[in-house]
Amino acid sequence: MKKYNKQKGDRGEAIAAQYLKEKGHVLRARNYRKATGEIDLISQAGETVVFTEVKLRTTDAYGTPAQAVDYRRQQRMIKTALWYLQENSLFDWNVRFDVVEISGAPDSGYSVNHIENAFLMEN
Repeated sequence: MKKYNKQKGDRGEAIAAQYLKEKGHVLRARNYRKATGEIDLISQAGETVVFTEVKLRTTDAYGTPAQAVDYRRQQRMIKTALWYLQENSLFDWNVRFDVVEISGAPDSGYSVNHIENAFLMEN
C-alpha cells in the first residue's frame, strides 16, 4: 500500500509541477523535508515564494482533496516553510501557501484545481 501511495503522490506532484510551470512558476524545490514536516513543491511566482501542498484523489468519498489539508498539516507546512526561508535568506520575500487539488484517475483523466492563498501564516 505504501508503494502505491508513493507512486500516486509522485504522479500528483508531477502533474501539479507541470501545471505551476505552465502558470509561470519557477520550481525551486520538490519534497523539501525537515523534522517539522514536508512541503511537496516550492516555487517562485514573481517576487513570491509559494509553498504548495498537492493532494490527488481518485474519489471524493472522503471529501475533497483540499479538505485533507487540515490545521495540523497547515502548521507543519508553516514551520517547515520557515526553515526553508531561513536557509535561503528569503525573509524579505512575499510568502504564499497554496493547495493543488487533483481529481480523477489515469484512465479517465485528471482535473486540477489550484487554490491560491489556501491558508495564511499566523503572526
